Amino acid sequence: MKAKIFDKKFDDNQGISNSLDISKATRPNQEQRRVNVDFPVWMIASLDKEAKHLGVTRQSVIKIWLAERLEKVASTR
Repeated sequence: MKAKIFDKKFDDNQGISNSLDISKATRPNQEQRRVNVDFPVWMIASLDKEAKHLGVTRQSVIKIWLAERLEKVASTR
């Protein structure tokens, strides 16, 4: 399919997902690496409380907060 036709389908709110081959799609800078971090018990309890409040996992809270902090630091440089 030509890009012009693809763009028109998208602009006309027609389904384009059938026109995409996502079998080899990647998310840049989203490769995962495992990191082990030791936290004090009080911090884990606070993380768990916040995770429960938000309805997400402890890991999600940590990732979100770290990402927010890193974006803030990057924007001040």
